Amino acid sequence: MGLSNHLKNLTVYLVFLLCIYFFLFGNEKILNKLGFGLQEEWTRVFDVFIGILLEAIPFILIGVFISSIIQVFFKEEQIKKLIPKKPLPAFLAAITIAIITPVCECAIIPVVRKLIQKGVPIHAGVTILIGAPILNFIVFGSTYYAFQDEPFIYFGRILICLLTAAIVSFVIYIHFSKENILKNQKSDFQSLDIPQNVRGDSKLKGILHHSANEFFIVGKYFMIGALLASVAQVFISENAMLNATQHTIIGTAFMMGLAFVLSLCSEADAFVAASFSSIVPSESLLAFLVFGPIVDLKNTLVMLSSFKVKFVLLFTIAVVIVVMMLSIGSGMYLRGNGLIP
Repeated sequence: MGLSNHLKNLTVYLVFLLCIYFFLFGNEKILNKLGFGLQEEWTRVFDVFIGILLEAIPFILIGVFISSIIQVFFKEEQIKKLIPKKPLPAFLAAITIAIITPVCECAIIPVVRKLIQKGVPIHAGVTILIGAPILNFIVFGSTYYAFQDEPFIYFGRILICLLTAAIVSFVIYIHFSKENILKNQKSDFQSLDIPQNVRGDSKLKGILHHSANEFFIVGKYFMIGALLASVAQVFISENAMLNATQHTIIGTAFMMGLAFVLSLCSEADAFVAASFSSIVPSESLLAFLVFGPIVDLKNTLVMLSSFKVKFVLLFTIAVVIVVMMLSIGSGMYLRGNGLIP
């Protein structure tokens, strides 16, 4: 069984390295000689796939590295003191952490998993999971730059994210406060061999070893999600989007679905949203900007590798309902006060 898993992992990463090679050094003649000639649409899928990988992998590496530092350097007692058990203080502490953590939606998953494993309350971990990809200063800056003349978009994104984090974390607190939501991973058991009192090279090796294991676990699922997202980006019709967004509820649901399948990095999604602003109503744009960084195709697969299915399912359903209701409500409020046409 172990050998079979190693062979599967090796195959996945050999294919990945081959893709990188052809992206950097290959050309169509070489691919045609090998019998891998691609139609124009699939060539675009390939380019988008590589673009998603190159955009997100640095952030994933940051996430697994931070996760490994938490595992090696911080004891459970220290982590538990960082975030209190009571819901409201825990929420405020978690929001503060989210604001100062400049990582995207995929990178934050291993960090949150490790924090929960070290004793952070689940509802606080969920708050960080929701808040970090949107509330951090890098994402706020990119949203502000993309919508400079529309403050209701960049402030609305922050407000809806905060309300979503509060409501969803409360739902999770009710259902999972006394349950284990984590899946066991190989790196969990290997990292236990690192003594907490060891200094210097041994701890550095422990961090690197844990980071490598976690990166291969997360990266495998991320690449599958990135490939599916690439196909969606190329083949979704612009006319379908224009027709769907004419109705408030359908348009909001459509833009949330679009955010899910496009799986854009939260540092860059505001510029894509801005390109839709002439045909998509404000509430649908807000839904796109809030929902995508919390739940998308690639990070759902990464979450399923880290958390139990029951938790991921309830988390996703709660986020869908809350973001849709808050986004539609924001549109009604903005129009009622004459802030948007």
